[in-house]
Amino acid sequence: MPLVLASASPRRREILSRFVPDFVVVPSKASEECSLREPRRYALTLACRKAREVHSRVSSDSTVIGADTVVSVDGRILGKPKDGEEAFRMLKLLSGKVHRVTTGYCIIYGGKEHPGTAVTEVKFRELDDALIRAYIATGEPMDKAGAYGIQGRGALFVEWIRGDYYNVVGFPLAIVWKLKELGFEVFR
Repeated sequence: MPLVLASASPRRREILSRFVPDFVVVPSKASEECSLREPRRYALTLACRKAREVHSRVSSDSTVIGADTVVSVDGRILGKPKDGEEAFRMLKLLSGKVHRVTTGYCIIYGGKEHPGTAVTEVKFRELDDALIRAYIATGEPMDKAGAYGIQGRGALFVEWIRGDYYNVVGFPLAIVWKLKELGFEVFR
């Protein structure tokens, strides 16, 4: 039974490969539009949508993993910025505050959906405008929820985290643990 990652994210691919080396990547074509405003429901809805869409295109006996990560602060969900100005606004909003990173995931295995979420709190240092603009100029924030990558230069902004570091990267270890519970070998 092939394992399929329904994501084009190189970060998700790299993290999964540390634990389960035998899988294929089939990026989802599902819409990422969602009107929900509660971060867990938002991320879980998109993760399940992605997993279902890919599952409909691969062998029915495949196991498919879909995931979606959002950042939330002050009651707002921050996805990926559309441009540099939106990235600037997001980073200004996160500056000096605690925010939450929520990843929803859905594993379709044996004809059943196994959904879940992971939440990590992150505290940012105070950021000045020049530092934010210099970071945006690197291009790093443009394909990341909340406009930063903790695995890259964005780590400089982080004062502390509470929870799963890999969740902030976009692939919580709860997914790997769920795969283990479903019978997949890890550490091969």
